[in-house]
Amino acid sequence: MTLISLLDHSIKHYGSKPALAHKPKGGTYQDISYAELGEAVDAFSKGLNALGVGKDDRVAILSENRPEWAITDFGTLKAGAVTVPMFSTLTAAQVGYILKDSGSKIICVSTEAQLKKVLSIRDEVPTLEQIICFDPIEGETPEGVIQFEAVCDLEGEVQGIGVRNPSYASEDDIATIIYTSGTTGDPKGVMLTHANFISNLRACKSLIDVNESDVLLSFLPLSHVFERLGGHYVPLFSGAKIAYAESTFTVAQNMREVAPTVMLSVPRLYETMHDRILRAVQEGSPLKQKIFHWGVSVGSAVSSAIQQGEKPSAILQLKQNIADKLVFAKLKAATGGRLRFFVSGGAALPQSIAEFFHAAGILILEGYGLTETSPVISMNHPARWKFGSVGMPVPDVEVQIAEDGEILTRGPHVMKGYFNNESATAEVIDQEGWFHTGDIGIIDEDGFVKITDRKKNIIVLSNGKNVAPQPIESELVQSPFISQIMVVGSERKNLAALIVPNFDALKAWAAENGVATDDLSTMLKTREVQQLIQSEIRSRLTDFADFEQVRRFTLLEKEFSQEADEMTPTLKLKRNVIIARYRDAIEEMYPEDS
Repeated sequence: MTLISLLDHSIKHYGSKPALAHKPKGGTYQDISYAELGEAVDAFSKGLNALGVGKDDRVAILSENRPEWAITDFGTLKAGAVTVPMFSTLTAAQVGYILKDSGSKIICVSTEAQLKKVLSIRDEVPTLEQIICFDPIEGETPEGVIQFEAVCDLEGEVQGIGVRNPSYASEDDIATIIYTSGTTGDPKGVMLTHANFISNLRACKSLIDVNESDVLLSFLPLSHVFERLGGHYVPLFSGAKIAYAESTFTVAQNMREVAPTVMLSVPRLYETMHDRILRAVQEGSPLKQKIFHWGVSVGSAVSSAIQQGEKPSAILQLKQNIADKLVFAKLKAATGGRLRFFVSGGAALPQSIAEFFHAAGILILEGYGLTETSPVISMNHPARWKFGSVGMPVPDVEVQIAEDGEILTRGPHVMKGYFNNESATAEVIDQEGWFHTGDIGIIDEDGFVKITDRKKNIIVLSNGKNVAPQPIESELVQSPFISQIMVVGSERKNLAALIVPNFDALKAWAAENGVATDDLSTMLKTREVQQLIQSEIRSRLTDFADFEQVRRFTLLEKEFSQEADEMTPTLKLKRNVIIARYRDAIEEMYPEDS
């Protein structure tokens, strides 16, 4: 059983049904059937063989989500080779590092912009023989570059490769090497086998019913294992249809066009949707605000009853129907009107966000996993879920909590190891086969896993108290005036925070309260704005211990971003980078230590 044999099964059973959909510039969504996908995969596989790609060779992919990504992935696997996916946002130097470390023989790029990155470092990668470009190339084609269509059209004898069929690769063969984005140090290549993915695929499909009637909108990077499994393999091995978003900036528009039934995202999308809804309510009339809050209270009552395993009363159901029409209809229409549920992963989903959406009649199922675990370790599912948790361990996956609180996992989902890095592998997989996740958490009395924080993110105060910053940050980012936050305080007496305000909301508040907004820097330093943020911090941390209170803060004028190397491609904060960059601002918050 391999990923290719599963694809062949889907092609046989769903041949004429749409497998993929993409939207050309200025056009409308166009479907690609399972049969057409199979033909393209076979043609590309033969083209790779003709280029000399054989068993265990590495083929890198540097591309945004699009049909060619899927074809390249399966075509590479069918050729017996290994895919090395990369985030399209990587710099040329980062691309060069991964190509050299993986020893990639071929790289497939999406656009001329991505091609330029590779051309600039090509001479530094001795193993790289060919560059395949998806988009047409204007002007003269550089030496060693070939168009995607040309590869699919290659003919001739393929020598020393063997017969291309599902049995060409075995379950234990490496299917992909995924380089961890990493918040510190160089990325490591995670080796995942066909068996790793298939075990995880079966576990997820046993808990969540994705079938041929489903449509998924794909916008998270396919280079990330979360989207690779949940938004790529799961739907294609279930007869579902995948529609690719044009970009991360068009997700809202594409949702309305595609009308997905299932969608995967990181928490940032849900937080943004939540913030926009609240902002629109605040700008509405007092009557509209009153109706909105009434609707949320009704939805919350329904949600509470469902969570307790009770059926809402007839009167409550009647109120819910009214609330749906008056309050939540627009939100559901914005998702396309057919959504069965959202799936959240990649980072912690604030419980209040999950509760708000469920009150609106939209279920967000949060899960947990890592690149090294293919990725799913635990997940909530439609039949059993608990907000504030990341669900229960999926079938065939063992989970236990170490003495220091670290989450350990063992099973067929755990990676083969880090590529060419046995010492790093030995550091995370012990002799009993337990993978040490680096996350701190608990398993509650009902068997649900709850994540506290990353082990390396724990802040140790000068009094010896250990503080997990993630719960604090997750609570404070719920403020309509706070967009991003990073708590600091290692070896200090108390906590402080670097805060990126929600500039739109803050400017609107400032204008209403007579605070000048002409100069952002000046506005952020005014007594009124400082007091506003201070009051938000105090009111939202009332349930936290005294040593977990944020005593000081600095308001920043720029958002943390990938471009500034302050966030990973999966939008996790690079804490060491941020601390180094804002060292002076942090020191100013601790005058007693200077």
